[in-house]
Amino acid sequence: MASSRRDPAVHAAVEQGLLTPDEPVVALLDADGIRASATALRAAFAAVAPDVRFLHAFAVKACPLVPVLRLLDNAGLGAEVASPGELALARAAGVPASRTVLDSPAKTEGELREALALGIALNADNHQELARLDALVARTARFPHVGLRVNPQLGAGAISALSTAVPTSKFGVALRDPGARDEVVRAYLDRRWLTRLHVHSGSQGVPLALMAEGVAELYGLAEEINAKAGRLQIDTLDIGGGLPVNFASDEETPTYAEYARLLADRVPGLFDGRYTLVTEFGRSLLARHGTVLARVEYTKTAGGRPVAVTHAGVQLATRTVYAPEAYPVRIAAYDATGRPRTGPDVVQDVAGPACFAGDLLATARRLPRLEPGDVAAVLDTGAYYFSSHYGYNSLPRPGVHGFTRTAEGVRFALVRRAQSLAEIVAESGGDDPDALLA
Repeated sequence: MASSRRDPAVHAAVEQGLLTPDEPVVALLDADGIRASATALRAAFAAVAPDVRFLHAFAVKACPLVPVLRLLDNAGLGAEVASPGELALARAAGVPASRTVLDSPAKTEGELREALALGIALNADNHQELARLDALVARTARFPHVGLRVNPQLGAGAISALSTAVPTSKFGVALRDPGARDEVVRAYLDRRWLTRLHVHSGSQGVPLALMAEGVAELYGLAEEINAKAGRLQIDTLDIGGGLPVNFASDEETPTYAEYARLLADRVPGLFDGRYTLVTEFGRSLLARHGTVLARVEYTKTAGGRPVAVTHAGVQLATRTVYAPEAYPVRIAAYDATGRPRTGPDVVQDVAGPACFAGDLLATARRLPRLEPGDVAAVLDTGAYYFSSHYGYNSLPRPGVHGFTRTAEGVRFALVRRAQSLAEIVAESGGDDPDALLA
């Protein structure tokens, strides 16, 4: 979120007692910003394809919080789920089955059976899963909404761990392996109920051109299958998500509008009205709208460099701490009242509370010098940060508060309460401490 929205929220969080010495970490979500991103996504694709039916399904893994899913459902988005837990969250948020898509490379027979019974769309990952579905589909009372995920094997982006279209990716059927494309075509011709096709080539670090190339491969395969079937057997194309986010500044780049226009230029037939289209964006919808606030507990100097020790570290920014080059975060400095800290920039480290040396949010970062009691704000953390907790040192999950701007000021709503010490003990076997003594 831009500083014009963030600064009042940080000050209000301190002033209203959300961030205190007893609760030294808190996460903020900009509800109006989330709505704006959902609107921008829908408008971008409607602008290039006004006559196409879309399902924009939010990738739940990016922010698995029920009130967030409820907000996005209210904004017209569905849910893309990849586990029984994520499906349970989507259902708790009231997302209808007609706007839910199940993806996972390791679905159990029970998960498949549930999806078919509920009428949820699902994308099979491989031919063994299709064989399992043969028997299940024959017994289902509903018309199945089933597709197959394919991997166009186009190459990697800047972050190898997030590159899903490399030749050896674990996801989908590898289309360029010997005989693989023909086997996919045969799978469809043998199964009239197989009516969808799915690809996901994008993610953080993947350029738009590579993402568009993956969609072009998907479209070409669908056209081939439909031609050989002599009918529009495939009627739905799931083009995935993965729009990268600019974490270096407040500039919104790339945008949904840029990507939609690129697809319209690169794959014009995609938008001619024959296919229903599904998208699965996650990070790009939420990242900008989250901020983690952490009190500075102590400051010191080590090796001549100032170090600010805060209460936010690896438990929240796990990817950042273990792979800082791939997942850098911006830090904003605020004073103890929640106002932007002023003064000359000083090269300093911003450290977390965990007991290992690498627990650093920022190294040699130029910021106004932080002091004890100040607030270090970790920006652009709405996706994959405070929602994907890492229990190192049994550090508790922070509270998450949504906020909106009103004429009277900033209004907060509790999204998820902070984890208590009693809950940490209970989930660590505290209900039966003598279990190993028998």
